[in-house]
Amino acid sequence: MRNRNLAVLLFGLLTFGAVLIAAASRPQAGAAISGEANSRSNLGGQMPPSFDQDVARVVAEVDRIEADTLNQMEHTRLDRQGQVRTLGKLLLFDKHLSVNQNEACSFCHTPETGFTGPIQSLNETTVSYPGSVRTRFSNRKPQSYMYAPFAPVLHYNELQGDFVGGNFWDMRASGYRLQNPSAEQAQGPPTNPVEMGLPDSACVAYRLSQAPYRKLFETVWGTDSFNMRWPGGVEKVCTTPGPPPANDQYPVHLSVADRTRADHVYDQFGLAVSAYEFSPEVSPFTSKYDYVQAGKDQFTQQEALGYALFRSTGRCNECHRDGGPGEEPLFTDFTASNLGVPRNPGLQYFYEGRPDQRSYTPNPAGAAYVDTGVGSFLRTLQSDSGQLNPDSEWIKLAPKFEAKIQVPTLRNVDMRPTPSFVKAYMHNGYFKSLKEVVHFYNTRDVLPKCKAGDAGEKLTCWPEAEDSTNMNKRQLGNLKLTDQEEDALVAFLKTLTDGYVVPSPRTAK
Repeated sequence: MRNRNLAVLLFGLLTFGAVLIAAASRPQAGAAISGEANSRSNLGGQMPPSFDQDVARVVAEVDRIEADTLNQMEHTRLDRQGQVRTLGKLLLFDKHLSVNQNEACSFCHTPETGFTGPIQSLNETTVSYPGSVRTRFSNRKPQSYMYAPFAPVLHYNELQGDFVGGNFWDMRASGYRLQNPSAEQAQGPPTNPVEMGLPDSACVAYRLSQAPYRKLFETVWGTDSFNMRWPGGVEKVCTTPGPPPANDQYPVHLSVADRTRADHVYDQFGLAVSAYEFSPEVSPFTSKYDYVQAGKDQFTQQEALGYALFRSTGRCNECHRDGGPGEEPLFTDFTASNLGVPRNPGLQYFYEGRPDQRSYTPNPAGAAYVDTGVGSFLRTLQSDSGQLNPDSEWIKLAPKFEAKIQVPTLRNVDMRPTPSFVKAYMHNGYFKSLKEVVHFYNTRDVLPKCKAGDAGEKLTCWPEAEDSTNMNKRQLGNLKLTDQEEDALVAFLKTLTDGYVVPSPRTAK
């Protein structure tokens, strides 16, 4: 049925994209951002010309992967592990789990880009991706979920004086309730108003009860998973974009027993997604680096120099740990740091400072918004995506973690569909290449300061940090690397891309 409706859905999406471009050309309140609206990469609240075509292309690709997975489910005898992983994949690629049934989790996380943003025009401009309500954007770039299940449950290490673990850029998917950060991360987007936009987590259970893979869900989690009585009008509720009304936080009105059952389904949804993310399809350890460590290949001279720098004067290994004896090299230490990344004036989020057609204001601060990272999570007992600070004692630690952002894994940091494809880097996507990132680490505190859009920006000068609170001045800023050494580090980072094939003796140079 879904495949039969695909042409209609895509036609509607293309038509809606044209309407959106016209609407988006009227910047939101507070659109003038200190003269930054004239920056070449800043669209001032207006979408790229290819927006509708790009969105339709990604939706079609997500639909294709879902159809292939459904076919696998129907024609392959799966063992228990295969069942839960296949279920998790179907959940990630099912766009019907969003309020307008047009956006899967994987819309922002496609395999060809290392499970992060697949649209170059957005990576170059808005950085964040549109939600199911296509005029709503979040405040950060999509974070890759490759190797995300390896993160420990968020905890505060007293001796280290640091938070360790969790998922999301601000660590808010702590994992405390399910003892699984990646499962709790999966539960964030469906009810986030600027992402998949459902008004109630029970809508996920309702949509799953109608899914073509319902039997697989019941095989994994129990035949009584969906034994609940749905109230009249549930479809209308679940097609009404969140957030829910302040006086009706759970607009799908279920009995106590059915609410408990729906909550269980939502937990099982997250756990199945985590199982898929843990699988070799998403976290395979098949990069050139892995083959070199296994003695099955060798680095080039430039890559070997880059790895040596990574572990020495580049100081990368101090946060992006490559493991120790018997330890899998995950290239992160699961902590958080403020690198002093400049403000990215291209974020669409700055232009969402007034109510939309549903009277929701994604960013009340408008142009004055500053991302305070982990500190914001610690101070806020609930976010738009329902992630709670699980420990009231952590609130007093917020000042120490203001403006800090989770240290991501460097695995697949260069994965892209073509060599010329532009990815965005850091939580706000300010950087557009690995060379820019390495150059910033090397020269942040050496080069003069300039404004966004000035001549020489990112080459001979850097804008001020968006927020200099708790800025890391110990491990970056003046590494004294040469241009050739910067290039060597980039060459090494490219060896962390999974899917590497060892050259045969006949083709090896």
